[in-house]
Amino acid sequence: MFSILLRTASVSAALCASGAFLALPAQGTPARTDSTPAWRIIRPPQASIVLARDGSLIGEVGVQNRINVSLASLPKHVPQAFIAIEDQRFYQHDGVDLIGIAGAIKDAVGGNMRGASTITQQLVGNMHPGIIDRSDRSPVRKLREQAAAREMERRYTKDQILEAYLNQVDFGHRWFGIESAARHYFGKPAERLTLAEAATLAAVINGPALFDPINRPERAKQRRDLVLSMMAQQNYITRQRATAAQAEPIKVAPHAGYAAPSPWFVEVVRIQAERAGVAVKEGGYRIHTTLDPTLQRAATNALVEGLTRIESTPGYSHPIWAQRRRQRTGTAAPAKPLPAVENYLQGAVVAMDPFTGDVRALVGGRDYALTPFNRAVDAKRQPGSAFKVFVYSAAVADSMTPSAFVADTALAIPLPNQSVYRPSNSDGEFLGALTLRTALARSRNPVAVQLALGLGMDSVSALAHRMGLNSEIAPYPSSAIGASVVQPLDLVAAYAAVANLGSRVEARFITHIEDASGQTVWQNPIVPPQPALDPAVAFIVRDMMRDVVERGTATSVRNAVPAAVPVAGKTGTTNDNTDVWFVGMTQDLVAGVWIGFDRPRMITPGAAGGSLAAPIWAQMVAQAGIGNGGIPWTPPAGVQAAELDRVTGRLADASTSPEARYTEYFLGGTEPLPVRLDTWGVFRGRRSAIR
Repeated sequence: MFSILLRTASVSAALCASGAFLALPAQGTPARTDSTPAWRIIRPPQASIVLARDGSLIGEVGVQNRINVSLASLPKHVPQAFIAIEDQRFYQHDGVDLIGIAGAIKDAVGGNMRGASTITQQLVGNMHPGIIDRSDRSPVRKLREQAAAREMERRYTKDQILEAYLNQVDFGHRWFGIESAARHYFGKPAERLTLAEAATLAAVINGPALFDPINRPERAKQRRDLVLSMMAQQNYITRQRATAAQAEPIKVAPHAGYAAPSPWFVEVVRIQAERAGVAVKEGGYRIHTTLDPTLQRAATNALVEGLTRIESTPGYSHPIWAQRRRQRTGTAAPAKPLPAVENYLQGAVVAMDPFTGDVRALVGGRDYALTPFNRAVDAKRQPGSAFKVFVYSAAVADSMTPSAFVADTALAIPLPNQSVYRPSNSDGEFLGALTLRTALARSRNPVAVQLALGLGMDSVSALAHRMGLNSEIAPYPSSAIGASVVQPLDLVAAYAAVANLGSRVEARFITHIEDASGQTVWQNPIVPPQPALDPAVAFIVRDMMRDVVERGTATSVRNAVPAAVPVAGKTGTTNDNTDVWFVGMTQDLVAGVWIGFDRPRMITPGAAGGSLAAPIWAQMVAQAGIGNGGIPWTPPAGVQAAELDRVTGRLADASTSPEARYTEYFLGGTEPLPVRLDTWGVFRGRRSAIR
C-alpha cells in the first residue's frame, strides 16, 4: 500500500514539475480576477502605525495590521525557528519536499494525518488565496500549489521567499507578519525577539487560535518547546540554549503590545490624516501623535473603574456592564436577551495640554469593539453647571468682583412664549445673599441666571465662543446653567483659556506624518493661541474655581489628589440627573469627564458631577502623577490681592477668625478702596498663589 502511494506522489511531483497543472482551476475557489500568476511574490498590504508622543505604538491604520521588515534585520534564530518547525529541508528542496510528502503519506497510512506543505507552498496559498484556495483539500488544488511553488523557487532566491513568508503569515488576532506579531505579542520589534519569543511565534502559525500565547499560554508553551527541540536537533542552536529557553515562561506584553489602549484616539487620527490628504489606510506611514500613554492608561482605568463603582451602588436600577461581559464571554449562565447597548451607563474623558491644545488622552466610551461611537468628540450633551465658568468669566471681565454679593433666591422670568422660567437649585433651597466666589463654589443656579441676564446672554455666548466653545448657544436664560448642548472636546478646550490665562487653543492630535523612508509628508504645527480673555480675569476665575475643589461641589477630588497639587474646576449636573460632568485643571493639564446614557435618562436619584465624575477625574490625575512639580500659579500683572473675611466679604480685621480669613483677588481698580489707597500694602495681605 505504502509503495503505491509513494509512486503516486512521485507521478504527481513530475506532473507539477512539468507545469501541467498551473492553469487548472482549483475546485471550490472563485475564478481568477487578475492576471497575476500564483508564483509571483507581491507586496502585501501594510498598516500605517500610530505612535504616541514618546514613540511607543498605540495603534495601526490599514486593511491589515502588517509592517514589512527585511530578513537581514532579523536575528538568525527568528527564521531558523520557522524553518525548523515548518520546513526543515527548506534550503534543499525546489519548492516541493518529496521526502516530506513521503513521510506524510506513511503517517497517513498509520492513521496520523499531517501536512507536508513547504514554506514556499504556504506562501503561494497565503499570498494568492483567490488563485490557490488552501481550504480546498482536493488533489488538483495541491498539484496546482506545488507547480506554483516550484515556479516561485525558479524565479526567486530562498531568502526572498523566506522574507516574503515571514511578512505574509497570519499570527491570529488580525496580526500579519513577523513584525506585527512581535509588537503585539511581546511589545517589541522583531529585530529584538529573543530565542524563546521567536520559537513561540513559530509555534503560533500552526494554529493561531489553538496556540495563542495570550489566551492559551500552556498550549503555546508546549509547542514552543517542541520548536526549540527541533532547532537543537537541526543544529541551529545547542541543546543547552534550547533547555534554557524552554525554562522561560510564556510572557506576553500587556494591552496586546500597545503602550495604551487608544482606539477612539486612533480613529480620530485616521480621519484627520485622511482629511489632510495622506492615504494612511494604504499603509507604510508613521503617524506621530500627541498622546501620553501614561495618562491614557490612567484615563481608561479611571473611567472603567468609576463606572463600575456607580453601577455597584445601592439603588442603581439600570443594566450592569459586568453582567453583560460575563454573559458574552460565557462565564455566566445564559439569561434573557441582553439589553440594548444604549441601556448601559457610558462615559468619556478628554485631557489636553492647556498651552498647546495637544490632546494627551481621550476615551470615548467603555468598549470600542461593541460601541465605537466617540462620545468624547461626537456626542452633544448638556453641560449643566459646567457652563457657568463662561458666565462668571463674563461677570469678572465686566468688573464684578468675586466678593460682590448676589441673591440666591427664587426667580420668575417671563419668556417670549408666555411661559415663566423658574430656576431652582438641586437641593431645593435658596441660600440668600452670597458672594460670587461662594455662589460658584456651591453652584447656585439663580445667581448664574441673574448674572447672565444682567450681562446679556449674547455677551456670555460670545465670550464662550471666543474661548473655544463651537456649539450654538440658545439665547435663553436656561443656557446660563447649561441647557444648550456641547461636545466634550470643545468644552475642555474652552476651559483651557482659563487654565492658560486667557488664550484660546485648538485641539491637536497629530504632530507630523512620515512615509516609509522617514520623510515628513505632512506637518501639523501648533495653532498659535488666540487672545480670548484678559489674563487677570482668567486668573481670578481660576482662583474662584479652586474653591469648587477646596470647599464646594468637588471636594471629592481631594480624596485622591494631594493637597500640594493645585486644582481648579467645575462640576456639572443636568436636570433629572441625566448628565454629570467635572472639568478641571492643574498647572499643566486641563481635562474633563462626562457620564451619562447614550439615550438620556436619570443615572440615579441625586446623581451629581461632584460625586460621580469628579472622583474619576481625580483618580486619573493621581495615577498619572499629574501636577507634581509643576509651575505654581501666581497672579499676573493687573491683579490686586487683599485679605478678606469670608463671612462678611469685607476686609479682614482683628476680629476676623483665622478660619474666615482668605486671600481674594481683584482686577486693578476694583479692589476695596482702602487697599487702593494703601501705599504701604497694609491691607493687601499675602499674594500667595496657593492658599
